[in-house]
Amino acid sequence: MEVPIHLFPSFLTIIMAPVATNERDQSTAVANNGPVKPSVAAVAEKVFNPFYSPPPDDDGDAGYKYADYKPSFPNVSWEPLKEIEVVDRGLHADPAKASLFSAASRVKHLTPAIGTEIEGIDLRQLSDTQKDELALLIAERGVVFFRDQEINIHEQLDLARYFGPLHKHATTPIPRIGLEEVHVVYNDASRRPDPSAFSKLELWHSDVSYELQPPSATSLKVITGPEVGGDTLWSSGYALYSSLSAGFQAYLEGLSAVHSAAAQADGNRAAGLPVRRQEVETVHPVVRVHPVTGWKSVYVNPGFTRRIVGVPKAESDAILNFLFHQIGENPDFQVRFKWEVNSVAIWDNRVVTHSATFDFWPATRHALRATPHGEKPTSVEDYERQTGKEAKDRQLEIWKQQGVKVELNTKPKSAKARGYND
Repeated sequence: MEVPIHLFPSFLTIIMAPVATNERDQSTAVANNGPVKPSVAAVAEKVFNPFYSPPPDDDGDAGYKYADYKPSFPNVSWEPLKEIEVVDRGLHADPAKASLFSAASRVKHLTPAIGTEIEGIDLRQLSDTQKDELALLIAERGVVFFRDQEINIHEQLDLARYFGPLHKHATTPIPRIGLEEVHVVYNDASRRPDPSAFSKLELWHSDVSYELQPPSATSLKVITGPEVGGDTLWSSGYALYSSLSAGFQAYLEGLSAVHSAAAQADGNRAAGLPVRRQEVETVHPVVRVHPVTGWKSVYVNPGFTRRIVGVPKAESDAILNFLFHQIGENPDFQVRFKWEVNSVAIWDNRVVTHSATFDFWPATRHALRATPHGEKPTSVEDYERQTGKEAKDRQLEIWKQQGVKVELNTKPKSAKARGYND
C-alpha cells in the first residue's frame, strides 16, 4: 500500500508497546492465586495509538457498573459487504421540522457552520415524523447533541436502524455480552496514549470511510466519562468546501481518492486479535453531494484517505495535506462538545469528520456507538446527472436564504492588506 508523506512509519509499526509490570505485582498475583488490578504506576509504560491500536484488555475491575459492555474481540469471520439499498429518511421530512422543534424546550445552534443542541427531547419517544425531521437536521447541521438521555443500547440500535442497515466493524471491539452491531469506545488507566505513536492531526476521521457504503447518521452515547476532558470535536466538510476558491472547488470535484482499512487490520494482527472481515480499499469522490440537502462536501480524512487517484504522488500529498490541515486546524469549521454521562451525539459521517481528545488519562471514558450505512458516495457529476438538480454550495445557499448577495470572484485579483482585531 502506498503511504503518503503525512503518515509516519510509526503509524503502522508502533501499534502496541509491551506491558510493563513490576516484580511486586507479579509476585502478589501468584500469592493470591489470581490477577490483581494493576496500579497506575504499573501501567504507566503501557502505551498505545488510540486510533489504530485495539484494546486487548482493561483495568480488571470486574465490579464496574458497565462491565458487560467492556471491549471483547470474538474470533469470527464475516463475508465481504455488498451494496445495499439505502433511502435517506431526511427525504421524507418537513423542511420546517415543526414536529421535532415543537416537542423541544430549546434548540440552539452552537456555531454558524456546525452543531446544534436540542433540549427537552427524549430520543426513546420520537415519532417516525420526528425521526425523519431529525435526519434532515443532522444532514443540515452535521451533528446534533442531546443530554440526559436514558436510552439503552437496544433502543439506540433501533433508532439507528431506522436511518439505515447497521454496520458491523471488522476490527474494533464489541460488548462482552455480544451485540455485534455495537462499536465500543473504551479507555481506562490501563491504556495511556503515546504521543510518539501518532499526531493529533492523524486522529481526525470519518468512521470507516473505506467501506463501499460508509455510515450516515451515527450515534454515540457516553455511559462513563471523566470529570474533565475527553471532549470530541467535529469539523464540517460543507464549510471546508465553501471556504475554497471556485477554481479549486471545480478541480477537487473531478478527483477521487483511495480510502483504506489496512492500517486498522494491521493493528489488530499486531496485537494478536482477529480481523473479522477482510480489509478493503475503496475509491470515493473527493467532493460528495449529500442526497437530502444537495450540498457539496469535501470527503477526505487523515485517518483513512491514502492518496488521490490519477495524479502525481507529490500533487496528491500536497492536496491531501492541505485539506487535512484545514479539517483539523481551522476553528471556523468546528464544534467542540463536552460530554456528560448520558449525553448522545448523532452526526452525519458523510459530511463531517471528528476527533476525540485523549487528555483524561488515567480516568475512564466509555461510550457505545450505533452506525447505519449510508448510500455510496455520489460525486457532483453523478448527482446532477441522476437527479437533474444542481449541487449547491451550502454557505451560498444560507446567505441566499438570509437575503445576502455575494459576488463570486472566479478570477484572482490583488489583495489588500488589512488588520485583524479580536
